[in-house]
Amino acid sequence: MILLMYDYKEGKKRIESILKDNMEVLEKDKLPNDNELTFSNGYYSWVTAIFVDLRDSSKIFNKEDKEEVSKMIRSFTSEIIEILRKDDLLREIGIRGDCVYAIYTTPKQGDIDTIFTYACYVNTFLNMLNKLLEQNNFETINAGIGVATSQELVVKAGRKGVDINNKVWIGDAVTKASNLSSIGDKLFTPRMSISSCTYSNILEYIRNTLKNENYARNFESWFQSKYNDKYGYYYSGNVIMNEMNNWINEGMPDE
Repeated sequence: MILLMYDYKEGKKRIESILKDNMEVLEKDKLPNDNELTFSNGYYSWVTAIFVDLRDSSKIFNKEDKEEVSKMIRSFTSEIIEILRKDDLLREIGIRGDCVYAIYTTPKQGDIDTIFTYACYVNTFLNMLNKLLEQNNFETINAGIGVATSQELVVKAGRKGVDINNKVWIGDAVTKASNLSSIGDKLFTPRMSISSCTYSNILEYIRNTLKNENYARNFESWFQSKYNDKYGYYYSGNVIMNEMNNWINEGMPDE
């Protein structure tokens, strides 16, 4: 038997310290940057998450040509990260297995609309990626996009005093965005699924702030209300960025 050199008595003291310490939970409209999040506080804020989940990833990963697999996965992840990373509202971005995700602080309805636009760029990018894969004799891919919004409790978790820690998101947005991303781009299913909270906030923003009823009607027409026993009500659609998609359909000229 290999002995694990774990001082469980000291571990007991650390747990007791965590349980007995005062922890301040601050309700803020805007989630602060990482340097303001400590082991003695937590923040309760509005956040919006995007998850992009590769379909049938095990089939891709098991391909014999590992160079082809590497190129496909890098192509999928690199540009999605490029699209999602360029915003001061970003609070976390990463890759979980076959999924790329980003989490943003969204204190205003207009911020939620902005994050939704990033999801639309990702959706259009997937059209571009599949065209390029086809042109280079690679297999095309499918992916689902999930977007969700809620008030979320964010705490710093890990081991205090050791450089191993991360944020934990406690609430509906991150979990629901991840779950919704598993729905899209299956047989006869659009790629994008957004939560009812995301949908209603964007629609309110269009009507009450932008005061654009034509845009509101267009937005409503893009989505169909759906219900899932596990995830509840959500909205399914396939919204693209027209200028970019037209360029893709024109052959993606360099000039």
